[in-house]
Amino acid sequence: MTFEIGDKVIYPNHGLGVVQKIESRTIMGMTCGFYQLRMVSNETTVLVPVENADSVGLRKAVGNSEVDRLYSLLGDGKIDTGQNWKGRFKDNSDRMRTGSLFDVVEVLKSLSYLSRSKNLSFREKRMLDRAKFLVTSEIAEVTREDLPSVEVKVEEALERSSSSKNRTIARQAAAKAAKVTPAAAVAVAAGAGAVGGAVAGAGIRRAARAS
Repeated sequence: MTFEIGDKVIYPNHGLGVVQKIESRTIMGMTCGFYQLRMVSNETTVLVPVENADSVGLRKAVGNSEVDRLYSLLGDGKIDTGQNWKGRFKDNSDRMRTGSLFDVVEVLKSLSYLSRSKNLSFREKRMLDRAKFLVTSEIAEVTREDLPSVEVKVEEALERSSSSKNRTIARQAAAKAAKVTPAAAVAVAAGAGAVGGAVAGAGIRRAARAS
């Protein structure tokens, strides 16, 4: 993928930037083309070799048509909570490096949900903050909304997602309990029948001895 001056691009794990220049520089006797990016978050300048743009995940910012899909994903309640800390951190780190905002949304959903029920480690807390910044800043830039308004919408979507996940967990627990209860009832009934049979047998034996 190639970019032009003025394009809004995403540099993975760094956020939104604007291509200000496309220039050639000679380094160690080799002349290479570079994209000069102005990073929106802190106004710093980053140089990305043109030939490495794809390999580092440089991409154009999402379009307006994708914003609704992002909000939908943020609030859908589909959160994987089955992993241990080590596996979760590795998977989330890999997602953060892809450069895809949809992958970052998955990280944001997962860590946001976990943070509502437990204290995150320092590294996961930092990753959560980073994921939230990357999502809100890109949406704000694309929609031209102010950042605080976008942050409120994202938080509302995350709250819906957490509530939906909790309802799913409650339904699964209820269904599991419903399967266990009939089995327990059968066992109790079987036990009661065995006791009744034993009592009846004892009565018959006593009557026989008495006669």
